[in-house]
Amino acid sequence: MKMPLGFLTAILIASFAPFAYASDPSPLQDFCVAVNDSVATVFVNGKICKNPNMVVANDFFYSGLNKPGNTSNPLGSRVTPVNVNQIPGLNTLGVSLVRIDYAPYGLNPPHTHPRATEVLVVLEGTLYVGFVTSNPADPNQKNKLFTKYLYPGDVFVFPQGLIHFQFNVGHTNVVAFAGLSSQNPGVITIANAVFGSDPPINQDVLTKAFQVEKNVIDYLQAQFWWNID
Repeated sequence: MKMPLGFLTAILIASFAPFAYASDPSPLQDFCVAVNDSVATVFVNGKICKNPNMVVANDFFYSGLNKPGNTSNPLGSRVTPVNVNQIPGLNTLGVSLVRIDYAPYGLNPPHTHPRATEVLVVLEGTLYVGFVTSNPADPNQKNKLFTKYLYPGDVFVFPQGLIHFQFNVGHTNVVAFAGLSSQNPGVITIANAVFGSDPPINQDVLTKAFQVEKNVIDYLQAQFWWNID
């Protein structure tokens, strides 16, 4: 019996649908505690697994998120990550966590997480947060900005891969926690990547892209671009 082409197409789409929506690889066992990269003999997409018989409770444990991060830097903020590099037991589980501390008027500058959506909750203080959409299909439209002022107990979502930021608009410190949908979400800080890369991006590219004079690019590339995590 010959199956209709439409039926076969539907079966193929249904078969591959889970992969289309996957972020991190799904676990195929109870856990896959990561082996430290320094002792790994091969590199894979993620991290290789520790022998389950050698796994201990501390492989799933981290202590210290009650301690404020050091915000004594030009941006006035500090991210304390808890991902697979801090808790090897997160390997293949598709989640991680950060604590973010902000001094008064501290900024977590525009950045993206290429592999994760972020859900942020404010514990103390007031934050001005936002994200910008990707380029619209209509060239006459601009990228749309979504912003909100957050207070203790408020939650905000930053979709995966979109540029976003958080700014402390108050006179007191802010503490926030965020969950991310990847064991290793990655961070691309926009200014650092564009103006602080090594080697630097060709100035002709940047003057054309930003429609500014070369001396402006010279100045920006000469700055020290801070990473706060």
